[in-house]
Amino acid sequence: MSLVGNTIENAGPEMLDTVKIAETPEGVALKLTCVSFYARSIAWMIDALIQGAVIILLLFVLPGLGDFGMGLLFIVMFFLHWLYPVFFEVYFQGQTPGKKLMKIQVLLIDGTMVNWGASLLRNLLRTVDFLPFFYALGVVTMLMSRDFRRLGDLAANTIVVYKRELKEKIISQQDAVEAAVYAPKVALTGKEQQTIISYAERRNDFSPERAEELALLAIPLMDNLPVPNQQRANNQPAELASQGSERLLGIAAYLMGRR
Repeated sequence: MSLVGNTIENAGPEMLDTVKIAETPEGVALKLTCVSFYARSIAWMIDALIQGAVIILLLFVLPGLGDFGMGLLFIVMFFLHWLYPVFFEVYFQGQTPGKKLMKIQVLLIDGTMVNWGASLLRNLLRTVDFLPFFYALGVVTMLMSRDFRRLGDLAANTIVVYKRELKEKIISQQDAVEAAVYAPKVALTGKEQQTIISYAERRNDFSPERAEELALLAIPLMDNLPVPNQQRANNQPAELASQGSERLLGIAAYLMGRR
């Protein structure tokens, strides 16, 4: 169950998970549900099985290539052990295949996407977490941390949380018209993606006027939609006043996987 202070928020598989409020550099407050040892260990085992399966497959293929094949096998084993999690965490929104199946992800402590430096550091320190045997030190550290952070997370300033999902009801306007999905026209950084998604999650907390005002801060993404002053000058219909908000919601939907 999730705990906020002494309040039990809900019950479910995440029995020992806690909630953390993180503020991004842009001032956006994110509610993150920290992942306990159980879910993280299942994700780790899934990834270990995938890595093991790849190595077993290569053992049947590469030895037939002689010394070259054996050398290539050791190189692949090295990359699987050290860079497999780094590659997926950086390029797949903090999710290895195991984490994706468990619907969890690695983020920086401020709720933004993990970068190369942080991912490399947290994964290199798995060696220390493994001490004295089979991640004993890492498990003890997680159990002692309110946010279930192992030594690698503490050093890299990262946190493992449940992946936030953009619910369909958030993608709807007050008139019940579902926003269309829009692909962003410019490349977005991880921080920019998180900010847009956070806007969509909090959209219904704002008045329509405030939501549109915030949406128009992202005017470069809006495909030359008219801004409010232009709308008034051209006597355009009032319903156009929500175009910026709808477009930003559509971009958020795209970032969360809707097509």
